[in-house]
Amino acid sequence: MPPPLNWDFWQGQAPAVDYVPERCHVWFRYWYEYSGGTMTDWGAHHMDIGYWAIGLPAPTKVESKALSTPVPGGYTTISDYEVHFTYPNGVVFHVRSTRDDDPFGGTVNPAGQRNGIRFAGSDGWIWVNRDEIKATDKELLTKPLPDGAERLYLSNDHKGNFFECVRSRTDPICAVEIGHRSASVCHLGAISLRTGFSLQWDPEKEEFTGDHAKEANAMAVREMRKPYDYDFVA
Repeated sequence: MPPPLNWDFWQGQAPAVDYVPERCHVWFRYWYEYSGGTMTDWGAHHMDIGYWAIGLPAPTKVESKALSTPVPGGYTTISDYEVHFTYPNGVVFHVRSTRDDDPFGGTVNPAGQRNGIRFAGSDGWIWVNRDEIKATDKELLTKPLPDGAERLYLSNDHKGNFFECVRSRTDPICAVEIGHRSASVCHLGAISLRTGFSLQWDPEKEEFTGDHAKEANAMAVREMRKPYDYDFVA
């Protein structure tokens, strides 16, 4: 397959490499040169829900374990992993990859680990993904909430909400700060996996502290190849 006519432009500020189809389109997300693997791909979809529930902007500690290694000469991201985020209020957010669903969310092994998020508490758990919601006590899913309960906003059309906000100049249901924090926590996980270190994070300064801070902070930004730089950032 010949390279796209704009291949060099398509690579942007990433390192210049020869064209292979697996670096484009769907598969770009499995190269650290362009993405953070499934940690920043599916992670962004589910971990923003965790952020929603925890109610704090970011964890203060992240530790991880790679469960497989990339094939030499192939994709560079780690495809199988466990990552654990500890928040200031003591909540621990456990993230684990699964091969029982395919990269697009389709079921591979019906009896295996689904792609989704589970909230575990002293009285049981609630599980949710794009297709279903389950609970230890099914009454939790049908019993009306009390009058004073916190209620979340509803969106049946993400794109419609975005265009309406462009017209009205109001925040979308997911404000910019929430989007930023949801994405940054995924990058914390990816950086922990890449370094192999347990890391400390300062949510206010948005930088790593303590042991291995220098190595980890160096991965918080990407070195751009010429002629790309940050001059265009106001």
